[in-house]
Amino acid sequence: MIKQLIVSYVLLVAVALTAFTVPVAFTLTAQLRGDTEASVRREARAVALLLASDDPASRRALTSLVRAYRDQSPGVADVITSEHTAVAPLPLPQAPGDEAFNRALEGHTTAHWGLAPALGEEGLVVSVPARDPAGTVVGAVRISYPTADINRRLWLIWGFRAILAFGVLGVAAILGTLVALRLTRPLRQLNDMASKFSAGDLTARSPVTGPPETQTLARTLNSGAERLDTLISAQRIFVADASHQLRTPLTALRLSLDNIADGVDDDLVHEDVDQATAEVVRMSRLVNGLLILARAEAKVAAAEPVPLGELVAERLDVWRSAGDERNVRFTADAVDERVSVLVSPGHLEQVLDNVLSNALEVSPDGATITLRTSHVSGGSNPEGLELLEILDQGPGMSAAEQSRAFDRFWRGQGLTGKGGSGLGLAIVKQLVTDDGGGVTLADAPGGGLCVRISLRRAAPRSGG
Repeated sequence: MIKQLIVSYVLLVAVALTAFTVPVAFTLTAQLRGDTEASVRREARAVALLLASDDPASRRALTSLVRAYRDQSPGVADVITSEHTAVAPLPLPQAPGDEAFNRALEGHTTAHWGLAPALGEEGLVVSVPARDPAGTVVGAVRISYPTADINRRLWLIWGFRAILAFGVLGVAAILGTLVALRLTRPLRQLNDMASKFSAGDLTARSPVTGPPETQTLARTLNSGAERLDTLISAQRIFVADASHQLRTPLTALRLSLDNIADGVDDDLVHEDVDQATAEVVRMSRLVNGLLILARAEAKVAAAEPVPLGELVAERLDVWRSAGDERNVRFTADAVDERVSVLVSPGHLEQVLDNVLSNALEVSPDGATITLRTSHVSGGSNPEGLELLEILDQGPGMSAAEQSRAFDRFWRGQGLTGKGGSGLGLAIVKQLVTDDGGGVTLADAPGGGLCVRISLRRAAPRSGG
């Protein structure tokens, strides 16, 4: 926008300069040429009057004037008789039969800008007839005047105005830049505020400056930002309160069920208590999943570079102990230790925990769960994308199941008999999407499910 304003301002000044300067320059050019032509015409008529007088004094004056004109001026004055002969004692001029002499002997006065035969260069050629008292043409006068000096003065006129125009355009460009920066400063402040806000700074506000329109826009955006900050703060408070208020009674309920089971020997009661405990456990997992989703939706944090290899190794170490109970192996394949990805703090850990938990639940005893990474060029950031794949050896999913897998509360069939909350993959999608990535499902080679997570790649770390 700044560039467009500057260009528009400079173009406006250029049009104004053209409208006023060019006509003035043309007027000065025409005036200079007209004054020169009028002066040469007067001189030619004076010579013609002397040529028309046949007395000796006039003839001597004519001879002196023609010679003086040749010696003391840049031009040349030539005269001939009506018979195209020389006027003694003057010599016969060059090109006595040219068009200028012929027209003058026919009684016409002419002026021509172009090649002057008497000069051998460009010039002004003026010819006038010499008439006796009876009006008969008795001779002709031709004055050839060089235009080099006139052209030089014309170049000065146009050159001065061109330099002045470029100088004015330069000043206009500087002033236009200052004006454009001043006019767009409120918009740039609004853009800075929007950038900070999208990066997670909910306290960012825009100064209310500039014209009334931008002031109104700034007040509206600040009011909306204030409202959104208030809503998000209220949601965070709700999440914190719900975390305490929901977990505490569930924990107390489970302890009560455990106490009942310890104090009763009836197998039927034990069976009922075990079913109730399983439902409490499932409800606890559901509450935890909902709280994670609420935090993910309420939290706006800037993404930071996180070393992918270190984080994968850390989470695999945690889950290997859980896999040992059923002889399920967790392995990492082709994970570059130097690769870093851009994620919000804590997001990738929760993503891996949810995906690995689901993979462990559907994997048969003795299966292997594999993590591998690959680089994908051409992402939205200059470094591209890092593709993280988690492959299990479970039953997999049909195309219809894969299309529903990210829906909240949808649960697939596990192999361990434990009921999931139906929020694991929904949490994964929410967290990955918030960080500018994506997640898809596909069939794993040889059977099972492949969860593909694309993450924005940070600048690579230097190898140590």
